[in-house]
Parts: sequence; structure tokens; C-alpha cells
Amino acid sequence: MAHFGVVAPAFYSHFNALAALALALIARGHRVTFLHRPDAAAWITDARIGFHALGADRYPPGSLAASLRLAANPGSPLGLRKVIVDMADTTDMLCRELPAALEALRVDALLGDQMEAAAGLVAEALGMPFISIACALPVNREPGIPLPVMPFEFGTGERALKMYEGSARVYDWLMAPHRKVIERQARGLGIPARAALHECLSPLAQISQTVAGFDFPRRNPPPYFHHVGPLRHTASAHGGDALPAIAGDRPFIFASLGTLQGQRFALFKRIARACRALDAQLLVAHCGGLNARQAQAIESAGPAGATTVCAFAPQQAALARADAVVSHAGLNTAMDAIAARTPILALPIAFDQPGVAARISHAGIGLRASPRFAGAEQLAARLRRLLADPAYAQQLAPLAAQLAQAGGTQRAADIVEAALGLNAQASNEASARA
Repeated sequence: MAHFGVVAPAFYSHFNALAALALALIARGHRVTFLHRPDAAAWITDARIGFHALGADRYPPGSLAASLRLAANPGSPLGLRKVIVDMADTTDMLCRELPAALEALRVDALLGDQMEAAAGLVAEALGMPFISIACALPVNREPGIPLPVMPFEFGTGERALKMYEGSARVYDWLMAPHRKVIERQARGLGIPARAALHECLSPLAQISQTVAGFDFPRRNPPPYFHHVGPLRHTASAHGGDALPAIAGDRPFIFASLGTLQGQRFALFKRIARACRALDAQLLVAHCGGLNARQAQAIESAGPAGATTVCAFAPQQAALARADAVVSHAGLNTAMDAIAARTPILALPIAFDQPGVAARISHAGIGLRASPRFAGAEQLAARLRRLLADPAYAQQLAPLAAQLAQAGGTQRAADIVEAALGLNAQASNEASARA
């Protein structure tokens, strides 16, 4: 059996998805260890998964929380640059410290999040096999497909193609601090030149949490690229408080802005007022981002006697009951909404969320609005459309069917084992024992 190292950006949603894959591999007899800055150990809550701290001299206790606050709300171009520099610093630290750690831990192969270049750079330098996992929208570039961080609708005309190309140049310019680290580390590690995330992906297997029908139509994906749907484990599916009582004679709306954006009190308040205008039932999950006073204010702003505000809700159960979901367009929530066949009102805020929102619109499974400028009346109007028009549920049906057949965590584990030849190894070991 193999010892896998996991290298990912220090975001809870990424760690959570990769932990699901880790547990599936552990159940098959493998060993899995996450490697990252010390504070990220708090996200490894299952004792079966190992954690090895790196960068303790650069990242003192509490530094991860500060990085996450900045990532959630950069606030200005200067703040955005600080986020990019922090990303570059992390890649630099991992490239410096991973080789010795992987050797000391006797790691056989890496599972690398697409959003962390260090996994591919170090694995290639060490001659170590690695698998790339797209926990967010895939970063794979293809002519005619906008970058995942861009809000553009899909188009094939000359104007759209020029817009995609121009936006990619702007993005690459903004990412210069990260590019310089990747270039320098590639030289230092003695591997061919690299400059961006999409150049640091596995040649063995790449796994995505999406399904093909949700993404924009790609013409030339790598033959070893696999859509498997969400990476989930049983414990995460049932976490959070119990659902409130839900009446059958009024619409039920579930609202969540994810783990990074749950502090957006003003946005939650507008969502609550929109639901009040619809006389709908509302469940808000703020993921610990609000205090008790703010939670009470949202309850007061929402439908009288029919608004529940909690830190965490059982998301899959909530979506299964909801008539619509208001979301930050995080990929995890979008995939769960598709599985539940629940129309989505997307309010994209950061990272790949504009791209997810564009795909929601393109697939006809929801609507989008500006989280900054859309008022309660506009949000109510869009929710009213989602609730009244059966076309959204109809468009969700084939995507939900694709998701049901995608294979999820177990198929991802199958792909990992097959790419590394571990299926054959396990069969040989079983035959030898017999």
C-alpha cells in the first residue's frame, strides 16, 4: 500500500474535499498525510489522517486566520496584491520545505490541489508520481474558454474570444508575484520552465469535482482528465444543526455564503428582506461569521416567525428541502444544489465564484446578481422567477443525473489507484495471501 502526501491551499473547503478522498484511500489500506502551515492542522479532524507542519518559522500561530480574513475581503487593489503575494509566499515555502519532508515521511505519491503549484513542481523534481485535484473550477486552459475567475458568459464569436484572451493577459499580469516564484522554483528544482498553475498539473491523472455538463464545452481536455463530481464523506453530509420545521404551503429558501464569506452581515440582511417580500421561509447558515446580535438582526429582517439563522446547517438536507438556494456561487454549494435539483441565485464574490456563476447561468439552472449592488427588491424579483419558472428544475434534471453517475469520492480513489498501478498491486498482494 502507498503513503500519499496531500498539498493544497490553506482553505477549509479544499481541505474538506481532499480529506474525503483521503478517507476513501485510507479505507483501502493506504496512508495519507497533509502537509502545510501549522494552523491548518485544525482542519484535519479525523485521527486517521496525518498532518505534518511546514513553515513554522514563517507562519506563527494565528497567521492563517489573518490570511483568510484578507482573502475573504481584500478591499482594494493593494489588498488583492497582498492576497497574491501571500499565495506566492506559500508556494515558495512549500517548494523549499516539501522535498525534505516527503523524504523523511517516506511519501510515495502526492495528491496536489490544482490551486497549489508546489505539488507539481516538487513532485516533478523528485520524480514522484502525483495526481492533480481540481477542488475549485479546473484551471486547465483551452482557447475559447474564459479563465475560471472570469465572469464571462460562454461565446464563440470574435468579440468573446478577444475578451477571453485579453482578460487572460490581465490576469497573468496581476499574478506576476506568483509567476516569479514558480519560475524561480522551477529553475532551483532543476525542472523545465514553468510560469503558471496550469503548467504544473499531473500528466497521469487530473480529477475535477464538476461534471462535464456544468462546465463550458471543452474541445480538447486531456485524455486523463476525469469529472467525478463532489468529493464528500459521510460525516460532512450530516454536519450542522437540525433543520427547522418547514411548512409545505410556503416557499423555503436556504442561504449560505460559505466558510470565507459568512461574515457579510449586510448581504445576509438584504437576502432576508427579499425573502420577507416573498413571504417565504428562510434558513441562513453563516458558518460562524456572524455574532449573536447580527444573527438576531437578520431574523428580524426576514419573514416573521419563519426565519432561522444558525452557524452551520446540514447543507445537503437543507438543499433537498429548499425551493431555491441563495449562494456565493461556491463550487461545493453549486454541486450540492445540482444534486438536490434546487435552483440557484448566485451572488459571486471572489476566486472562481464569478466563473461558477457564469456556468450556472449558461446551464440554465439559476440566475445571478451582484452581491454588492443588488438590493432586496432585485433579489426578491430573481427569487420570484426561480420559484415560478419550472424551466430551472427541468434544466437541473440532466445535470443531476450526470452527477449521480459521476462516481464521486470512490471513483476518484479508483482513478488514483489506477494511475499509480495500485489496483494491480492490491490484486497481486491478495493473490499472494491466498
